[in-house]
Order: sequence, then structure tokens, then C-alpha cells
Amino acid sequence: MPVLLVVDDEPAIRHAFQRVFRETEFTIRLVATAAEALEQAGRERPDVIVLDVHLPDATGLETFRRLRSLDARIPIILITGHGTADLAIEAMKEGAYEYLLKPLELGELRTIIDRAAQSSRLMSVPTAIAELETPPPGGDILLGRCPAMQEVYKAIGRVAQQDVTVLLTGESGTGKELVARAIYQHSNRAHKTFLAINCAAIPESLLESELFGHEKGAFTGAERRRIGKFEQASGGTIFLDEVGEMSPLTQAKILRLIQEQSFERVGGSETIHTDVRLIAATNANLAQLVEEGRFRKDLYFRLNVFAIHLPPLREREGDLELLVEHYVRRFGQELGKPVREVEPEAWKILRAYSWPGNVRELQSVLKQAILRMSGSVLLAACLPEQLRRGNNFRTTSSESELFWDRFVSERLAAGTENLYAECLERMEREVILRVLKHTAGNQVQAARILGITRGSLRNKIRALGITISRSVESEDDTEPSQTP
Repeated sequence: MPVLLVVDDEPAIRHAFQRVFRETEFTIRLVATAAEALEQAGRERPDVIVLDVHLPDATGLETFRRLRSLDARIPIILITGHGTADLAIEAMKEGAYEYLLKPLELGELRTIIDRAAQSSRLMSVPTAIAELETPPPGGDILLGRCPAMQEVYKAIGRVAQQDVTVLLTGESGTGKELVARAIYQHSNRAHKTFLAINCAAIPESLLESELFGHEKGAFTGAERRRIGKFEQASGGTIFLDEVGEMSPLTQAKILRLIQEQSFERVGGSETIHTDVRLIAATNANLAQLVEEGRFRKDLYFRLNVFAIHLPPLREREGDLELLVEHYVRRFGQELGKPVREVEPEAWKILRAYSWPGNVRELQSVLKQAILRMSGSVLLAACLPEQLRRGNNFRTTSSESELFWDRFVSERLAAGTENLYAECLERMEREVILRVLKHTAGNQVQAARILGITRGSLRNKIRALGITISRSVESEDDTEPSQTP
């Protein structure tokens, strides 16, 4: 369980934390002074620290700096009353995770602490390459024996201690974040901050502020200065996922940051200098985006100094069995339901499936199956229905052939002179509809599966007349299928 250390001299604040986090996954430690905080942090490493900047036995940044000297990777969230925001901003410049003003909004507080705990885990939980290292207890493992994964391991070893930008490519769910963490943990910056930012998960209007910070009054709602991630993580590593989703303005600022390690906050004129190693990732074809004019060519060249491609699971011959055995053993232990064996019919289904969501989807499927088990054997009946349906792909493919034969015959009979384009449009519509139904209309997930940007998917949805509501349907569908 992650450990949350709260340092505040107000009994009401400590009581509020105790109440909010009583029935959560956190183990909470409450102290009232700087001396108690340092003693507690030295005795038991916390995963997150919440620190009041005004304590009876310490002033200003003193306690923050002493706590940070114990382990710079621990996210520290500052809470401050009126008149102390300048101190909090200075601490943010020195690497504090976030600061909050009193009175505290409990919903916002919980969200930030959850995010900080996740960030702490990325920095502290070891990521081992199973072929090269003994996997640590509770650590995450890069697992695979196929030639393509062997090349990935070699690439990590070559680039980890070289302070250069790395570009990770591959479909969603192939393990790009794990590779980024492995590079970080084997680098010369391993004892500094590691922050992961998903560009697709942050609204375009807020991404620039999140990365570079903003000045008070820079835009509506900017009530105080905010320190961005590139300033906050100086000396450490930033992992930027889904870089293909960045706006042209953000792309330009990232280019300058890579070239000069400097930038300005949104709404500011002061040049901020930083020292950050950048690891970028994408499931889009950046070279194609460059050709389409949607991604800067100069930024692509700067990001592509050292590229590592993660192969999709369907192309990793022999690795499926290795991964299934590992995750069945791990999840069985975690869920308290040990798995003695996987029955042959279940193996047949797992091998027949194409795994569009890659290793992440495999993990989800195995967890679901283990939760459904009633004994110690993982049966085919425990697997999700879409996998069992997918195992009958030969039957559905013949039905698909009949559909296309009928479609082509009808267009030929109509005297078409544009059959190639009509078939491509029909196929594109069918693929996008299928994926959107699979994701229950979630366009971010659908774009990742399709390997295109969210903006491209939105354009195609409009052009193809696809409607997303409680069901996903096309304008020329006669019987729309309900989303799962």
C-alpha cells in the first residue's frame, strides 16, 4: 500500500486527511512538526508527502529542502494559506510536485494525491528486463524472447546512459511506458524526477500550460502563477506520450526546448532555463503526419535521434505463451486465486485472437478470466465473450466475403466508374465502426487502436457520416448495433 505522509500543525487539517483517506489504498502517517516529518520519512519512505509551508519549528523552504534531500523522487505537495504563495512557487521551481491553497477542496486534493502516487510508482517501482536481470519482487517486467524484443533490450542498453532524446514507436498497449521507465532507471538521472504526461489525455487548450506553466492572468481562470512540468522536472526525465497530438504552437515550444533547454511560461516574457531529458512516444506514423503537414519536420528529426520500435503482440512469435504464463502466475497471486494450469481449449482461443490492444489487452483479459474462475484451472468459459467469438473467425470471414461479393456485384450492376474509391470508403467505414463499437464510442481509445490521431478520427467520423450516441452507427446502417 502506498504511504502518504501529511505534515501540518493544524489538528483540523490532519483530522480531515484521516477521514478522507481512511478507507482508501493509502497508509496514512500524520505529523505536526518538521522534526517529526524528517524522523518519519527517514524511518519509512513515503510515496507522497503533503507539507504545510508554515510549521512551528521551521520556516519557508527549509523543511521542503531537507525532505527532498532524503529522496528527490518523492512527490511533495505543498499546502499554503494566504500570503505564502511565493514560497510555494519557489518550491515548485525546485521540484515540488504541486501546491494547493487553503481551504482545501477535498475532490481536487484526492485527484492530485492519486496522480502523485502514480508518479511516485513510476519512479520507484523497478522495471526489469527479464532476459538480463532478476525481476525484483513487485517490480514490472519487460518480457519477451522473440528477435524483435531482443533488439528492444539491446537498444535500451545502448541509449540509457546517453543523455539524448529517445523516440518510442508502436501500437497502443505494446509497453512504451515500461521501456521509457527502463531507460530512466538505467540512466544517470535515475535518482532525479521522472514525470509522464499523455498529450492525448490533456485538452489541447491546457497542454501548453501543463508543460510550460503560465503567469497569473495569462488567460481566463489563471488566478496564480503555475510552474510547468519542464521547469518542475529540471535535472530529471520527462516522458511525453502521444506526441502526435500536440498543437503546432506546442510543437514549436518543444522544438525550442530540445534545442536550447529554455522556454517562456504562457503569458510571460522571462526565459526559463531547464535541464530535462526527453523521452517521446507515439502510436501514430509521425513521418506520415509530417508529409500531411500536421507535424513539424524539424521537430520530428529532433525527436528521432534514437528510435526504438515496440512490436505488436501478434508479431512476437513465441512470446504469447511466455506472457500468459507470467501474468497468470502474477495475477493469480495478487487476486488470491492461484492458477494450476490453462486448459487446452483456452490456449487455442488465446492463440487464435489477434490482440489489437496488445500486452495491455492481454493483461486485462487474464485478470477478468482469473476473477471468473471457480477452481484452479483457467477454462475457456472464463475468457471474455469477444475472445470466444473471435475464435470462430473462419465462419465470420466467409460471411464477410459474401458481403463484399454482394457489394461489388451491386456497384458493377449500377454501372459505377469509381469502384476502387467506393470499396476503400466502405472498408474504412466498416473498420472505424467496428473499432468504435469495441471501445463503446471512446474516440481516444479508438484512435489508438487504429493508429491514427484523434483529430484524424474525428474528421473521418464526420466524412463517413458515423453517429456516436448511445449506439455507434453509420448513416446508411439499417440496423445499428448497440455498443457493449
